[in-house]
Amino acid sequence: MKLKFLPLAAATLLTACTAAAAGDDYKVTVTLPQSANGATAFIVDYDNGAKLDSVMVENGKALFSGKIDKPVLARIVVDGNRVGNFILESGDISFGRNTPVKGGALNASLDKAMAGVETFQKKAQALPQDSTYQAGMEQLSGEYDAYMDSVIRANADNPVGYLFFLQQAYELDLPALRETLEKYPSMKGYSRTAKLLAALEQKEKTQPGNKFLDFTIKNDTVSQSLSDYVGKGRYTLVDFWASWCGPCIRETKVLKKIREEFEGKNLDILGVAVWDEPDATVKAIERHQLPWPQIINAQSVPTDLYGISGIPCIILFGPDGTIISRDLQGDALVESVRNALNPAPAQTPAPAATPAQ
Repeated sequence: MKLKFLPLAAATLLTACTAAAAGDDYKVTVTLPQSANGATAFIVDYDNGAKLDSVMVENGKALFSGKIDKPVLARIVVDGNRVGNFILESGDISFGRNTPVKGGALNASLDKAMAGVETFQKKAQALPQDSTYQAGMEQLSGEYDAYMDSVIRANADNPVGYLFFLQQAYELDLPALRETLEKYPSMKGYSRTAKLLAALEQKEKTQPGNKFLDFTIKNDTVSQSLSDYVGKGRYTLVDFWASWCGPCIRETKVLKKIREEFEGKNLDILGVAVWDEPDATVKAIERHQLPWPQIINAQSVPTDLYGISGIPCIILFGPDGTIISRDLQGDALVESVRNALNPAPAQTPAPAATPAQ
């Protein structure tokens, strides 16, 4: 059993924070490398992707100022690269690529809440590795779930609660998510929640045993469809990835291993770049020497269709386009390909024994 922890630095929030009044002023200072000078930095709404503010980077800093009607979970994007997440709210806020967020009541509360998560992580690491471990982990997991629930309930009307809700939501299947939304009804109003619900519904439709769902991506004068590669009489391993995704890049080593093992056999590999800028995709293909064909600038078209909420997502299609496996990585992915291309021979039943005369 494992505890799921939010991937942010930080300690214990059990009381709600007051939202900023309508039209409150904010000042945000983001420290960036000098190489970013002259680039445009954006504040982007984490929930729906809307661009809320923009400035030019000068002297290694992006200096934003304006008014915000209500606090928003946001991120900084520079030249298509994500710099960091924070809560856009009234007050003076500052941070950098490797420095924590300072300023703002909700940012401080989030920091405190994250320290509570860190406490559970340390407790889990300190559990004795003996026969008592399982029982200790189960008790700690129950306490952790209660803590997460207390934070969400206390902050149901602000981005702190929303961020903690998302940490749970992305681990749930469709029935569990619907049940959780009845528990936290205020979370139904977020765009990511609606997309996650739709994604889980599509994920159910694209489980192994179902036929592939086609899509077409047009870039300039080039048009590419999944059906150009899938359902053509060969096994096809399709990697949905992005240049900024570290796990995606690491998984390409596994794909290269599979490609080498099955070279000359009935297997093709296809990359589909999602949620990414085309130029960044092309540079990543060259930098990491990815030799298989690519569908570029697919954005959310295939991820919406296949219910993909996290990448890398790798799907193995059979010669007729039937989905054989999905959402596997590492050794499990290699094994699924081996089993498909080198199926174990059918066992011939032993002849029945002749009755004694």
